[in-house]
Amino acid sequence: MKYNLLLILLSVTSAAFAQTDTKLTAQLQNTLKGFNGQAGIYVKNLKTGKTAAINADTLFPTASMIKVSIQCGVMDKIEKGDLKYNQKLIYRDSLLYPGEDILGSFKDKDTIEVSKVAMLMITMSDNTASTWLQKIVTGEYINNWLDQNGFKVMRVNSRVKERQAIRAKYGWGVTTPYEMCRLFTMIRNGQAVSPAASERMYRNLGRIYWDDKALSQIPPYVHTVSKQGALDESKSETVLVNAPHGDYVFSIITNNNKDQRWVSDNEADMLIRKVSALIWHYYEPKSDWKPADGVAKYMLNE
Repeated sequence: MKYNLLLILLSVTSAAFAQTDTKLTAQLQNTLKGFNGQAGIYVKNLKTGKTAAINADTLFPTASMIKVSIQCGVMDKIEKGDLKYNQKLIYRDSLLYPGEDILGSFKDKDTIEVSKVAMLMITMSDNTASTWLQKIVTGEYINNWLDQNGFKVMRVNSRVKERQAIRAKYGWGVTTPYEMCRLFTMIRNGQAVSPAASERMYRNLGRIYWDDKALSQIPPYVHTVSKQGALDESKSETVLVNAPHGDYVFSIITNNNKDQRWVSDNEADMLIRKVSALIWHYYEPKSDWKPADGVAKYMLNE
């Protein structure tokens, strides 16, 4: 309990004394001009502590980004001895979440380890894997973990009785750009569940299949951890970059998007790429890297 209280105090203190990077903020504001929807951005240079924020405390749908908090709940259960990372689970057809997920192709009574289900949830953003792990841990347990660790608004809404009204507005989960970055930073710093659990989660988050948006604007030889979210009306991505001149983290979330097409030149997806490229070159101004000519045909990750 004392450890959790310390994390909360540190978070409040760091937020209160964070220095605004006015130049970066202005560049981000200019990039957002003309976007047909609502957008929020939070950026923090983890070396200097400087931040840039636009609607960073505004509530947005998480879409699949909520799976990072589900992962934290799973790890907390493992840390307490209620689960084992290599524990075998029995798949049942009733667990199927409609879609084209890998786990959804399993046959009734097939077995799979918790570790592989967690990998599918994060790496592939497999919805059947995610709802299965949430069912095991429970949304109430995950939300309690978030509350105990100082998250004021990030919550799982789906399959949590008292949150049906807010689910109708935000879907599976709700968060802010700031709180997404805070969770990623906790994991990076070994402060989520335990240093060992954080290390495992950091490795999982560094193996993302969906690399055609923000990650496509960062050199492939630079390590990143990330999670993406996508709905018809909302696109989002949170990324922590182990950049040569200092780590940085950013989250961009959009909502009420006019362009709801599921295509590579969707307006929100293009905005996410622009923001990611801007931040990379802002912190690494001498980098002459750019996506290779013709790489677009290798980024069709459907």
